[in-house]
Amino acid sequence: MLGIDAGCANDPELAAAADRLSRAGVEVTLNASGDVRVLGQARTLIKSPGVPQRAQVVVAARDRGIPILGELELAWRLLPNEFVAVTGTNGKTTTTEWIGHIHRTAGVPVAVAGNVGTAASSLVGQVDREAVVVCEASSFQLEDTALFAPEVALLLNLSPDHLDRHGSFENYRLAKMRVFDGQDEQGLAVMPEGFSLPVRARVIHYGQGPEAELAAEIQLPGDHNRENGMAAAAVCLARGIESEAVAAGLRTFRGVAHRLEQIAEIDGVAWINDSKATNVASTLVALRAFASGVHLIAGGRAKGQDFSPLAPLVAQRCKAVYLVGEAASQISRALGATGVPLHDLGALEGAVAAARADARPGDTVLLSPACASYDQFRDFEERGERFRVLVEGG
Repeated sequence: MLGIDAGCANDPELAAAADRLSRAGVEVTLNASGDVRVLGQARTLIKSPGVPQRAQVVVAARDRGIPILGELELAWRLLPNEFVAVTGTNGKTTTTEWIGHIHRTAGVPVAVAGNVGTAASSLVGQVDREAVVVCEASSFQLEDTALFAPEVALLLNLSPDHLDRHGSFENYRLAKMRVFDGQDEQGLAVMPEGFSLPVRARVIHYGQGPEAELAAEIQLPGDHNRENGMAAAAVCLARGIESEAVAAGLRTFRGVAHRLEQIAEIDGVAWINDSKATNVASTLVALRAFASGVHLIAGGRAKGQDFSPLAPLVAQRCKAVYLVGEAASQISRALGATGVPLHDLGALEGAVAAARADARPGDTVLLSPACASYDQFRDFEERGERFRVLVEGG
């Protein structure tokens, strides 16, 4: 009997893991409620990334000596493919998809999975042995790894995030660093210039190498996309992809949904969906992309963050801020001295309506919440799609 703590009934990672294990003849129990009693029959606990290590059922399993695996760890053990793991506070989804795009441009078999919508375990039995698996790896997924050893591990950046889950920035950092822990001297550890980490793998720093010479091919705007593109290029060049194919992949990549995605221009006002910005650092990146005239929609679940770093850019670039969700009062206090009008609207519907009334031609309405979505939405994708519907519905 294998106990699965799903955390929620529709958890996609655990559903994929349960399906693949059932097909292999393993008896699976979905334990969405975290019931400790199922542990009496369980030989292994597969844990949802959303369930914290301190959850009662996880603590009880650990005390009983029951092995605890995350879905990413399980997928890695079941798949014979090479793995490229992408982690960092910001830019993971874009860079993961970009690496996949460059591989496809070069005609190299690839499967993109992980924290980008496709559970890695769903690839078991479905992907060619020759395909490299490029997976986004969150801190929640990495803290559940044990032997995970990707052939290539990429760290993009680090800034405080998920402090409500990890308790401190140091714990969050340690979770991220687990992407390198299982690697040996044959692995590649890719990180930005200036990072010095004690790893066993061969280290490649990106930012000033051959990838920088290809950066002129990047079509996506913003310094953050230049960094993401150079990281993707460094990984692909290190894997032996020809520079001409890398250049073509940099040039033709069009970005991902919910990350600084322009969804409409209505009466001269640009509407930007940046729902993927679930932390302060991401929203700072978004604000830097616009010189002025920004109507910012922010708020959601705070995750233990300090919102005060937003104040200088809000003061410089925003005409108004429309606050929603649980964190509205916290953000309001952090931005109170900026002199920018702050409107607590409660929900996204009110924020969109107010921004529509206030914005003038040449302005930008930017949904960049700096918060998780779980207080009002299933995930950031649902939040972004709701924003799109509200904007297009007029």
